[in-house]
Amino acid sequence: MASPRTTIGWREYARLPELGIGPLIAKVDTGARTAALHAVNIEILARSDGRCVQFDAVIDEASYATRRCLLPLHGVKRVKNTSGATEERCVVETELEIGARRWSVLVTLTDRGDMGAPMLIGRSAVKGRFMVDPGRSFLLSAGEHARPPRRPDRKAAP
Repeated sequence: MASPRTTIGWREYARLPELGIGPLIAKVDTGARTAALHAVNIEILARSDGRCVQFDAVIDEASYATRRCLLPLHGVKRVKNTSGATEERCVVETELEIGARRWSVLVTLTDRGDMGAPMLIGRSAVKGRFMVDPGRSFLLSAGEHARPPRRPDRKAAP
């Protein structure tokens, strides 16, 4: 018999602890395959240890505060955006934290300035971990907005 899964809401506060980002509001969207992060000034860099992507993650939309980040480039993926147009996006791998749960996810980088939430969490990130209640918000992370931001574990660019 399968064990019951934890239920999350259609919106949750999320953190990207390796990058020192969060809490930020993330929309949980089972119609989307991958996760996406609001990022600008995205640059692919060739380095002696492989290709990396450098970007500014928008951590506060109201003040347009950003954090410069550097991660290994996992790949480039063609994605249909919300208007149906196909675009190429850089893909990175980082840890995602919601409530007390933390796991590794693939995240595409894109300008989400008009989307209402700086992060989207797609079905591949929640599959096998959570059930999504589309009528409720912040089930796992209600107190997250009150917690102070953590210092990054690693990989945030100076």
